[in-house]
Amino acid sequence: MRTTPIVSAAEWQTAWRELLVKEKELTRARDALAALRRRMPWTPVEKRYEFDGPDGRVSLLEVFAGRRQLIVYRAFYQPDVHGWPEHACVGCSLMADHVGNLAHLNARDTTFVYASPAPQADIARLKKRMGWEHIPWYTITDSFDKDIDCDQWHGTNAFIRDDDGRVFRTYFINDRGDEAFVNTWNLLDMTALGRQEDWEDSPQGYPQSPPYEWWRWHDEYGDDT
Repeated sequence: MRTTPIVSAAEWQTAWRELLVKEKELTRARDALAALRRRMPWTPVEKRYEFDGPDGRVSLLEVFAGRRQLIVYRAFYQPDVHGWPEHACVGCSLMADHVGNLAHLNARDTTFVYASPAPQADIARLKKRMGWEHIPWYTITDSFDKDIDCDQWHGTNAFIRDDDGRVFRTYFINDRGDEAFVNTWNLLDMTALGRQEDWEDSPQGYPQSPPYEWWRWHDEYGDDT
């Protein structure tokens, strides 16, 4: 593999400081974008959506678990998805592997959940086997995913409720926008080789392969990882 230039420590520090200027610009741009999200208009959720949970049928308002905000990730775990019933979608599973302790979100009056059409018995079995028991995971029973633009592709929606129990949709992110939730991408992006996927702008000769094809469920990578 042909490498980028090999330089002295002093030259490396100079290059790093030049790149740091760009990184600070990106940080400020990301903060500005987050500020725009906080100023997005809200739209009322008029339908009464219902879900099956571990303790029975609940409304969307009850999924908030008493908190002010709710984030719902629509995960593809259902009979028409590759891997069923042993696995959920590979990408949705990869994200689930990165869901950490939710106490920190809860401390900011925010609930995070997964939602899928799969029955609760299958969800409970999958969570136990894959180590995702800390993720609240509900069964969609109606048109909820279609109405929030997530019936054909994964996506994450944010909601808020007021003191009168009215629910509002405040934000939606999908496609590569969900990458922010997967630390693997952020860690790989800071390495010399990057994600090693063929869409990336990398120096000639760097290892690259098609995205998705190298992804595995975490219990199927094998002994070579």
